Amino acid sequence: MRILIAPDKFKGALNAREVAESIAAGLREVLPDAEIDIAPMADGGEGTAEAISDGLGGSWLKCKAHDPLGREIEAHYAWIDQDKLAVMEMSEAAGMRRLRANEFDVDLASTFGVGEMILDAAERGARQIIIGLGGSATNDGGFGMARAVRFQFFADAKQLNGPTHELEKLTRVVAPSPAASRLPLPEGEDGGEGKALAKIIAAVDVRNPLLGVNGATRVFGPQKGATPNQIDELERALTRLANVVAEQFGFDYRDKPGAGAAGGIGFGLMSFCGATIRPGFDVVAESIGLEAKMKDVDLVITGEGSLDRQTLEGKTPAGVAQCARKLGKRVYAIVGRATDEAEPRKLFDGVYQNARPGISDEQNMKRAAEFLRENARELANSL
Repeated sequence: MRILIAPDKFKGALNAREVAESIAAGLREVLPDAEIDIAPMADGGEGTAEAISDGLGGSWLKCKAHDPLGREIEAHYAWIDQDKLAVMEMSEAAGMRRLRANEFDVDLASTFGVGEMILDAAERGARQIIIGLGGSATNDGGFGMARAVRFQFFADAKQLNGPTHELEKLTRVVAPSPAASRLPLPEGEDGGEGKALAKIIAAVDVRNPLLGVNGATRVFGPQKGATPNQIDELERALTRLANVVAEQFGFDYRDKPGAGAAGGIGFGLMSFCGATIRPGFDVVAESIGLEAKMKDVDLVITGEGSLDRQTLEGKTPAGVAQCARKLGKRVYAIVGRATDEAEPRKLFDGVYQNARPGISDEQNMKRAAEFLRENARELANSL
């Protein structure tokens, strides 16, 4: 029997490779002769760089950058040398994990460090840069990132350098000269004769626009500590940013699905770096050749921390299931916790969950590897 294990992380408990290896260990106890292949997955959130690097045999590079509050850090991103491909996560520089609980300040928090990572990769000669958008502490629409890649923002004669609410007064944006940039510029300049430009793919796991009731600020701002007054202020700031970009450069990405990802940096990457927004699962699946890995297996196992209605919105288990169904393969999910709703469950031939009666969420997370092995044994015995 040939089995492919392609899960996402169990956030706060195990990364995707650890999940896959735990499931494999349980299967082997019952099916010692099974041929098992592991393909750790991600969907644009945290773990994306690791999944692609793992699948393509990449290495890890480090560069100097700044965290959301401007402190110098050492940031890491993956590098696949044969393709001159850089794979990074915006959360590495501008993520919630960079801040202590008492440091959240969504107005001051900046994506400047993300721009520094992009520049570092471009200057190393990257032909393509994949950026996973998730886990952000920011809500600046890519304002900080754009400044790092040498855009300038002005309120009349005054240059704006943050906080984000200053964008309410924005009157013009000055792009870097084509000769100074290794990134596509809004005017469509080619970056100078003979200069290779880094193509940027923004991998997202949400479809929110930049503005409005479903936009970056109103949906995700409260999770980052934004007060009702700050939410109104930041919404006005990002509206002004979008208006000036549209007036000055002649395009408007505010309503593009994914523009609101990671505090609006999806909008910023499209507007200031010529990025393409793509579903993160598709980016990872294509990068590691997931479909090719599935073709000759008998069954597929996926998983994630939670199986619920959100799973249907581009999350890894749904993507793996759809790919497996397309190829006529049986597909199972082993998850931390599963909803009773039929729609997410019917994607799979069977769903197994780690949650146990009388066991707290904290204990469930601590014992995630153990419970994954138990569920894998149960699944193997049912085959």
